[in-house]
Amino acid sequence: MKVLLTGGSGNLGQTLVPMLLSKGHAPVILDVRAPRDLKDEVFIQGSILDREKLKESLRGCDCIVHIAAWHGIHEVRGEKDSYDFFDLNVRGTFEVFEAAASLSIKKIVFISTTSVGRPDTLYGRSKILAESIAEDYRRHKNMNVITLRPRAFIPFWNHDVYANYSDWARWFWKGAVHIDDVASAVILSVALISRRDLGRQLILTLDSAYEYTDSDLAHWDTDGVGSTFKKYYSEYYDLALSYGLDPAQKPTKLDISETIRWLGYKPSYSLATLLSELAAYGDSGPP
Repeated sequence: MKVLLTGGSGNLGQTLVPMLLSKGHAPVILDVRAPRDLKDEVFIQGSILDREKLKESLRGCDCIVHIAAWHGIHEVRGEKDSYDFFDLNVRGTFEVFEAAASLSIKKIVFISTTSVGRPDTLYGRSKILAESIAEDYRRHKNMNVITLRPRAFIPFWNHDVYANYSDWARWFWKGAVHIDDVASAVILSVALISRRDLGRQLILTLDSAYEYTDSDLAHWDTDGVGSTFKKYYSEYYDLALSYGLDPAQKPTKLDISETIRWLGYKPSYSLATLLSELAAYGDSGPP
């Protein structure tokens, strides 16, 4: 199947390309910048805001994974304003869905965010509007759409954001999902919309794996500060402290039961993985 990745030169697109190729798909990247390295995918330089270029890129495609967007980091750093977020995240989503509808492309996986719960941010608000557009086209153009809402998933190897692995680990510690798990959910979504017509709105949350149980979270540190952490990761207690990670910090675990039910989603990356990588590789991170 020929799959167009909007914004496919970014972190998620580049993680997806080898996975799509391994499944026998033919990925096509549409992005304003070239990918780090081309494998067997097709690269088309252009923006989703360029209507003709977008339609040209979509011809012959069977499915779209719509990734292109400005993210929360661009808002936090003050790099993009409300006009930028509206143009790319909102109007860009309209352009993708309208172009798909005009070419009778019915299969779309839309990457949204859990930040829709933060309508006080430009990023969250833009994705709320974009989700409305996706749902409007699903309903009125009979499209097969899966909207994925991942937690933040910037990878540790993005050194434009994180100087080293421990910087990334301190960020991930507060609540995030590994980019590999997001990519696996996209692959599962592509497979699902390819084999059946959903006939309904499907919005699925993506979170990490957890060693902590619901009971652990409900009775957090009842045996003392850091006691719940020590229950699972006692060998890493001193390591965590040495890198500025707080063993007493209670994580927020999101409900992914619907994602598991629909996709068979099984996130593999957890705090145990992070701690083992930190112990093995330190600030350089895994190769």
